[in-house]
Amino acid sequence: MSAPYTPVPREERGGLDYSYYDDQAGQGLVTFAGVMITIAAVLNTLYGIAAIDNASFYANDARYVFGDLSTWGWFLLALGVLQFFAAFAIWRGAPWGRWFGVACASANAVLQTLWIPAYPILAMTILALDITVIYGLLAYGGRRRAVREARARAEAGAAT
Repeated sequence: MSAPYTPVPREERGGLDYSYYDDQAGQGLVTFAGVMITIAAVLNTLYGIAAIDNASFYANDARYVFGDLSTWGWFLLALGVLQFFAAFAIWRGAPWGRWFGVACASANAVLQTLWIPAYPILAMTILALDITVIYGLLAYGGRRRAVREARARAEAGAAT
């Protein structure tokens, strides 16, 4: 039977160093955020086109906060296109992509909240995913740049 691994003590910190196991760049949650924004972009684009076309996919007797089904379809289509750009910016690691992704996920959360009369379970599920995306981008999105800069400094130091 094996015992759990305990990290080697680091003298400069005076104790155990568990930071090796921490995802310094937050890559997992940031990648998750990019994938979820892409999925939301695809869904919003398809749902927007269906709503503009007055497809029988949506409930006909739903009442909206303002506008009609076609109005919400145009909102969803525009947001879907913006979300594609946000996902690509997040994957490229652009500094502004993090904030653009937060803005797109926030706008999607607001639209999903207003979309609840048409499909309540779907809207609430996407709303929960939007909140997770916002958390991932805000909590870990900035670490990617810091980790890249630290790696570049380490490589430059090793080269000299």
